[in-house]
Amino acid sequence: MQEVAQRLKGLRESVNLSQAKIAALMGATQASVNRYENGQSSPPLKILLWYADFFDISMDYIFARTEQPEGKLYEHKPKVIEAITQDNKELRQFVDMCFDPSSPVSEKLREVLTQMLQEQGK
Repeated sequence: MQEVAQRLKGLRESVNLSQAKIAALMGATQASVNRYENGQSSPPLKILLWYADFFDISMDYIFARTEQPEGKLYEHKPKVIEAITQDNKELRQFVDMCFDPSSPVSEKLREVLTQMLQEQGK
């Protein structure tokens, strides 16, 4: 939590605001801001979201998961096949038979089969 405290303090200081001024802007008390910045208490989600919006930064940055203010960029690759097949042993065996891990087109085939299974499940 100390990392979050340091980020919040650094953000406030980066725009030359006092604890009292930023507290007034977010609708909190100066004492609360002081506790958040010193790691004495955890800010509620509402306050963290306010910081993210006010400073136009990501929650990843606030939580020190990245040094990039815009946050980490992810590729969404859900494990749909595993979710669909986890309770169906025969379907899992079928899906596994469809793919050759050494084949360069294996990933594309997996995507197509995933889409088909998703449509079938609707």
